[in-house]
Amino acid sequence: NIPVDIKSKSLNEAKSEISSILGKLESEGVDLESSTKEYQRLLYLSRHVESIFKERINKIRSKRKKNENE
Repeated sequence: NIPVDIKSKSLNEAKSEISSILGKLESEGVDLESSTKEYQRLLYLSRHVESIFKERINKIRSKRKKNENE
């Protein structure tokens, strides 16, 4: 399950946070516990972005199907 604070993010907000987390994870001064938490959040954000794209694809398919039936 994706946490509520992540589900409420727009695509751009999620992408921005993903970039920020990747920057933190790439830095040398990050401890293992912090890295693990950041990586988990990164996975949730990635799933959220994927769900946004799936939803948009389904809307496009639905519109296309509706237009074909008219």
